[in-house]
Amino acid sequence: MEYLSDKSSVTNVDRNLEKISPFELKNRLIEMADESVKKMAHVMLNAGRGNPNWIATEPREAFFALGSFGIEECRRVMDMPEGIAGIPKKEGIAQRFEAWLKAHENEPGTDLLKRTYNYMLMEHAADPDSLVHEWAESIVGDQYPVPDRILTYTEVLVRDYLDREMCDGRPPQGKFDLFATEGGTAGMCYVFDSLEENFLLHRGDSVALMVPAFTPYIEIPELARYDYDVLNISADTLDENGLHTWQYRVEDINKLRDPKYKALFVINPSNPPSYELNQECVEAIKDVVNRWNPNLMIITDDVYGTFVPGFRSLMAELPANTICVYSFSKYFGATGWRVAVTAIHENNVFDKQIANLPRKRKSELAKRYGTLTMHTENLKFIDRMVADSRQVALNHTAGLSLPQQMQMSLFAAFSLLDKEDRYRHAMLNLIHNRLKALWDNTGFILPDDPLRAGYYSEIDMLVWAKKFYGDDFVKHLKATYNPLDVVFRLANETGLVVLNGGGFDGPEWSVRVSLANLDEKDYIRIGLSIRNILNEYAEKWKSGTPA
Repeated sequence: MEYLSDKSSVTNVDRNLEKISPFELKNRLIEMADESVKKMAHVMLNAGRGNPNWIATEPREAFFALGSFGIEECRRVMDMPEGIAGIPKKEGIAQRFEAWLKAHENEPGTDLLKRTYNYMLMEHAADPDSLVHEWAESIVGDQYPVPDRILTYTEVLVRDYLDREMCDGRPPQGKFDLFATEGGTAGMCYVFDSLEENFLLHRGDSVALMVPAFTPYIEIPELARYDYDVLNISADTLDENGLHTWQYRVEDINKLRDPKYKALFVINPSNPPSYELNQECVEAIKDVVNRWNPNLMIITDDVYGTFVPGFRSLMAELPANTICVYSFSKYFGATGWRVAVTAIHENNVFDKQIANLPRKRKSELAKRYGTLTMHTENLKFIDRMVADSRQVALNHTAGLSLPQQMQMSLFAAFSLLDKEDRYRHAMLNLIHNRLKALWDNTGFILPDDPLRAGYYSEIDMLVWAKKFYGDDFVKHLKATYNPLDVVFRLANETGLVVLNGGGFDGPEWSVRVSLANLDEKDYIRIGLSIRNILNEYAEKWKSGTPA
């Protein structure tokens, strides 16, 4: 085994393990947990990845119901016994849809379709035939995406959803342009790529990252293509009791006043601590932009925002400076759907900075995007992202598949039309009960905090080592054990898989537990096991027994 508890005997391999991405280390831990399961009749519990163990049913029922209508429309045009049908025709399709809804009104999913249809007509004066035709073509997937950035009515619905969920129902003036992507991870890749391709960031530039952070935001800037000079702004504030608040120091945020910092990468709410930025931090970032560094580009990943009531993204507070990446995967239990959007305000610093590039750079960009338009200077940054996602030359095939966009539309509509927030309340109750089960059984204290999303929990073992056993015990742990010892012991001895918080640039001795993918009773076992390990360390220390 490539692992030893005794720090004095740690091998080179062990030291290298500390450098491995926690998501790659997870595979090693799963192997160890699997062996433990075989030997000791445990059930392996993997709390290492944030894939939820729930799904939102009604928007999926609506999707499958709409599929029935779409096939009916295709067969109306052409229906060959060999299984070949036509494609939906626009003329009169809304009237046929209304008749179909009435004929199927008691079937699962049709009520959401009816309410979404009425919402689009009443709130947005959508043309009925155009709307239903887009839906019918989307559900059967018979066309390339047009527009390629996002379908017309998908953008309307998803924009309304973001205004409500990411902007707390108080969006800024103007509108956000959206780019539908294959999950939030694709959106991340496209953002990094296009910032570089359009000379908004250059190799070696100074950027800032708020940590702990989802590991790709740590690892991508280190790639040879980017090699950014990264300033880590750490969520290391403590309250009067010495407990983590997982917020940031204003004096650290103020370092961004220096215009050498071109970009700020934020996960909000954070991953893994799972806390929304507090108002003091938000105001400090706004002050940096408004008074000191007006061209600071902010990329905010807000996938967990829906788990904090009243969440308000930086896209709402600083719309001109912010790119928001949002995925539907977690809230709706839809990681396999790969549906997300990247949002950029119509008036933004990205377009302005491109317009102010030197003539030589503009000439290079005119050559890059010249096959798309004769007026490349008018091409928005978000449309450049679409083209870059297909190496420009394949721009005509760009865009998220139509069925994926249809499901995304129905996820958005489902939330928008849930006026009493029944789904949200049930979802928050589900994960908060798991969080309570975890912490109650560690015996540690988790203070109430309205900014906590609770999708993950980060437990800093050294905080609790100090609380229960004092500073000398903390020094002993640091001198005797490898910080990875806890996660390896959990996997090897109990069949439990959690991730090392240090891999997210969090506290070295912290562990990250996902509250999304196990049942409440399983978190009882995880909490007890974490506390047992701490107690065993302490008993050996007290007795003088070698580690």
